[in-house]
Amino acid sequence: MKLKDQVAIVTGAASGIGAATARLFAAEGAKVTLVDLDEAGLARVAAEIGATGGETLTFAADVSNGEQARAGVAQVMAKWGRIDVLVTAAGASFGGTVDKIDEATWDRTFAINVKGTFLWVHHAIQPMIAAKSGAIVTLGSQLAQSSLGTNVAYIASKGAIVSFTKTVAVDHAVQGIRINALMPGVIDTPMPARSLKRQPDPEAARAFWKVRHPMGRIGQPEEVAKAALFLASSDSSFTTGSLLFVDGGWTAH
Repeated sequence: MKLKDQVAIVTGAASGIGAATARLFAAEGAKVTLVDLDEAGLARVAAEIGATGGETLTFAADVSNGEQARAGVAQVMAKWGRIDVLVTAAGASFGGTVDKIDEATWDRTFAINVKGTFLWVHHAIQPMIAAKSGAIVTLGSQLAQSSLGTNVAYIASKGAIVSFTKTVAVDHAVQGIRINALMPGVIDTPMPARSLKRQPDPEAARAFWKVRHPMGRIGQPEEVAKAALFLASSDSSFTTGSLLFVDGGWTAH
């Protein structure tokens, strides 16, 4: 088991990449704290993990709320006394070009994607610093390097996460903490499903997404979770500040 007896926090754990990552981490021996606004989704994922003998803590929270982030980390420390791994998988995408989206949409996108990443890293890294050990995985996007357009706030926020990840890596490597960013392509999760509903021709858009990946298909959340496991475990012990593209060749095209 790659994470035996370790303690992990996964935000956005009620569905998609976050849920797949939480399930895999638990299967690899970690005690996992599931964080999300979706309480029903949290309960479902916790039950799935519990049915296979895994141990979880659920924490319903808005990741952009600093007090909730502080309280969540405090609960983990009170229950398990350590934090070894953090995955910031919570994210939001609303679409739109810069001339069309409003200020509230921009602010909410950055609050969830960028501020949410900052807050949970800010609080969870404190016990990692004390322990001189820890692994953090953030969620970027292939679109930060190869944009399709029409989603300016989301893509800009993912670019910010990339820069944030590299800077934190430089600042905290000396303390034994590694941080890397996953850069997924289009993955079969609720987020792109919602995006399809905004398209004038959803079937044509989905077909285009498939062929835009040289591998000719959309990715699965479990495939991204396996990459998260690599970055969270000692298998990537000399890897920090890196961007791991799990994008079916999108950015190579």
